[in-house]
Amino acid sequence: MTTHRIRVGIDVGGTFTDAVAVDATSLELLGQVKVPTSHHHEDGVAHGIVEALGRLLEETGRAPEDVAFLAHGTTQATNALLEGDVATVGLIGIGTGPSAVLTRRLAAFGKLELTPGKRLPLAYAHVADPDDRAAVERAADALKQEGAEVLVASEPFSVDRPEGEEAVREAARGRGLPMTAAHEITSLYGLHKRTRTAVVNAAILPRMLATADLVDASITKAGVTAPLMVMRCDGGVMSLDEMRRRPLLTVLSGPAAGVAGALMQERISEGVFLETGGTSTDISVVRRGKVAVQHATILGKKSYLNALDVRTVGVGGGSMVRIGGGKVTGVGPRSAHIAGLPYACFATADDLRDATVATIKPMSDDPADYAVLDAAGGRFAITMTCAANALGRVPEGDFARCDQDVARAAIAPLAARFGTDIDDAAAKILDAGTEQVRTVVDTMVRDYRLDKDTAVLVGGGGGAASVTPHLAAVSGVEGRIAKHSEVISPIGVALALVREQIERIIPGAGQEQILGVRAEAEAAVVAQGAAAEGVEVEVTVDPQTNTVRAVATGATELRTQDRAHRADDDERLRTAAASLKTDPSAVEVLAGTAAHTVYGTELRRRLRATRHPVRIVDADGVVRLHVADAHVESTTVAEAPSVLARLVKEKTSYGDGGVRAPAVRLLLGSRIADLSGVLEPEPLLALARGELRSRGGAEPVIAVVEVRS
Repeated sequence: MTTHRIRVGIDVGGTFTDAVAVDATSLELLGQVKVPTSHHHEDGVAHGIVEALGRLLEETGRAPEDVAFLAHGTTQATNALLEGDVATVGLIGIGTGPSAVLTRRLAAFGKLELTPGKRLPLAYAHVADPDDRAAVERAADALKQEGAEVLVASEPFSVDRPEGEEAVREAARGRGLPMTAAHEITSLYGLHKRTRTAVVNAAILPRMLATADLVDASITKAGVTAPLMVMRCDGGVMSLDEMRRRPLLTVLSGPAAGVAGALMQERISEGVFLETGGTSTDISVVRRGKVAVQHATILGKKSYLNALDVRTVGVGGGSMVRIGGGKVTGVGPRSAHIAGLPYACFATADDLRDATVATIKPMSDDPADYAVLDAAGGRFAITMTCAANALGRVPEGDFARCDQDVARAAIAPLAARFGTDIDDAAAKILDAGTEQVRTVVDTMVRDYRLDKDTAVLVGGGGGAASVTPHLAAVSGVEGRIAKHSEVISPIGVALALVREQIERIIPGAGQEQILGVRAEAEAAVVAQGAAAEGVEVEVTVDPQTNTVRAVATGATELRTQDRAHRADDDERLRTAAASLKTDPSAVEVLAGTAAHTVYGTELRRRLRATRHPVRIVDADGVVRLHVADAHVESTTVAEAPSVLARLVKEKTSYGDGGVRAPAVRLLLGSRIADLSGVLEPEPLLALARGELRSRGGAEPVIAVVEVRS
């Protein structure tokens, strides 16, 4: 019997470090372990990572050489900023005349508040001429004497002219301190925001370098030869060397791991992912098979850090019920954990004997309206998990499942107090909790214009069953709990792709410049270990901001999954029909490759133009792309350039907003190449030719073309 190699994902949380092993071929979960996070060990969190890896290999019966991929996610950078545990930054401003005025203002970053009463430790020095090596050395020495542990160089317009920052970095290199230049952290204009992003990156750099070195040495000593990767805040992973350069990319990476798991394991193409713990729910969006990312706010200010758009609601599985006036008045934000109380539903029936309802203040400054049970076995919290179990919303085998009779016994005293039955009281608890979540979900669906016909709610985290099933029931949106939801974050780390995002501001960008940004992103992920043959690059050109953005993703090995299940023709047809909300008899197969089948139907509406909605379904029976109105055409690689030129010419729209090329996706082999981010016809066609270049002329190509209004 062949033993497949494994992918290992390790998620370092505030309390526990979770590790999982996933079969590298089938992507099935093989084992999971949990160890306490080793904050206070002399090796810090590195010790817990190595301990978790060792126990995982022992449990799964695998050897270190069986590890094909190893990645970890960590909250260390986030916690360092939240706790104010950062290094003193020495900022060297560069410039003369007006430029000097601008850079001297950057000294005000020393006023950035990390925690109440604690500011970012920053020392500032100025050099007029970056090529004056003696002046730079004096500035670096002065900063070091002021306690600087890391140096940053910043100059106006360094995005276009990086020579000054590079000269300062070279001159200051011999001071024994880590050194970065602002243009290396981001290539976007905006001196203030660019430098602030670089300074915050530098503030966590020494601590993260120390941890990286410890983890790297420990993993090597353990005999693992697979390169160590680190979770990014945008849902991908990066090499350890890249993390050493830009540790800021690990900030806010905790929620990103969960949605990466949902994207890869659950294969969401459109929907909302809700990761529910004991106290809160992190809500994020997947749109057209991609996570929603935005520039993150750090220390109260917008940065140039591209991070998952995650919105947090203070409702989780352990959230306590609040009562007043004979009814439920709210749920949370306090949880049973904060109150130091066990969940009532995890007690025994005997523990809950003679239970009566009382109200408490979980914290001294809280209102005294949080409901608890005083019973024979002591005091217990009434939680969202209790209500979900009482209504049978928690599936068999779920992390949060308990004896339903005990859960109903936990709700019964509250129901009696309200003068209602157990089901009604439990429903009112879940209504109050999920209403807060629903408000945020509705906002994100609207903000990202999700397709409501195909959007799904997917729950992850140990408390998933307390929120997602009830929210799905009351909202009418399809919902499910992710498989192995309690370890969805380390699964996401194990399955994540190497990712890099390159952004450039290029006024009037031509096709050569756009292709150059694309090539830079592709080269970056290959340099970090991604297999060149499988790299996918999505390019977006924003004509309003002149921003050219290329996002490249790739696996460290070519994935050839031998999944046991492959959907047959009838199953894929039914899936497409359900997504199109029509009868299978009204659905037509428009085109297909070995990996994907394109289905469509026709919607005729009185007084409105006929629409042709399309669904692309993969071999597993998962809808990978849905388009509200599209033209589909089959061709070959050899014929594709001329076919695409004709289609783009026919489907390009012209109006007051300028020229808008159609949104084009190409089905090539096992891939869907998304070219929809480009609005100009010529760069669009140039990108298409780039996708086709390395393929055989007879290979089939399917073009899915969506006219933009």
